[in-house]
Amino acid sequence: MVTVNAENSDGSVAGDFSAEPIRVGLLGAGIVGSQTARLIVEENSDLSARIGAPLELAAVACLHPEDVDAPWIAKNLLSADAEEICKREDIDIIVELIGGLEPAHTFVKTALECGKSVVTANKALLAKFGPELYDCAQKNGVDLSFEASVAGAIPILRPLRESLVGDKITQIFGIVNGTTNYILDEMTVRGLDFDSALRAAQEKGYAEADPTGDVEGFDAANKAAILATLAFQMPISIDDVSVEGISAITAEDIAAASAENRVIKLLAAVACDSSGCVSASVYPALVSKEHPLASVHGSFNAVFVKAQAADDLM
Repeated sequence: MVTVNAENSDGSVAGDFSAEPIRVGLLGAGIVGSQTARLIVEENSDLSARIGAPLELAAVACLHPEDVDAPWIAKNLLSADAEEICKREDIDIIVELIGGLEPAHTFVKTALECGKSVVTANKALLAKFGPELYDCAQKNGVDLSFEASVAGAIPILRPLRESLVGDKITQIFGIVNGTTNYILDEMTVRGLDFDSALRAAQEKGYAEADPTGDVEGFDAANKAAILATLAFQMPISIDDVSVEGISAITAEDIAAASAENRVIKLLAAVACDSSGCVSASVYPALVSKEHPLASVHGSFNAVFVKAQAADDLM
């Protein structure tokens, strides 16, 4: 039972909670993991009020606990045994922030099988093992949440799973990789060549030291697989996605597109035809400057959805 006090003037709720705490186990204490822990600790009052129950950071797993330098993470919460944290009966939710396929796949599946809901932003994991993990979560009566795995904080996955579940989606396409959008935008707006635009992206922290996953389209392909699986209720994996990146795009290509009143954008596109055949691809596309996606600049993302009843949504 939760006893809640009156609403504050800013719309937030100050609560006197008598509910059992929701205990969170984090897998990973890198940049993302440590900052997630900071939010849970430092924003605890607000988060608990929104949830309606006390939220508690119960454990943090990482390879080298002794090297973690995050004062908001109590030392006694750190452990090198991620599997043990996934199995602990006193933990309710596992947040997977390790990345990659293994051991993340094993840990997430273990947590689901142990009756724990899991939150992850691991697009590579979901693109490869998504259908298996969705099924595992359903069989064990828990949730697998992954909104941040596609297009950052843009709320696109929940609408596909909930808001549009009564509609028939025919096509989704959009910009789902901020690094490539930044590079192409710099080439278009500032007239930079590809290498110069890539260096600018790396200097701003948008691109990794090894940008292959972004510029060759693999990151976007992972997201395309997730979108197709959700939109069309079919097990689409990264292996089913046709991929072409932007590393071959030249300043001359950008100029030619501009002469035709178009811009070049790296798009992830998934579609289902009238026969039920699903296609998924990532490719640099010529987008009319009149289309809303053409005005998406910098490292921003945007997704366009075509549905039978709702029509066009962005």
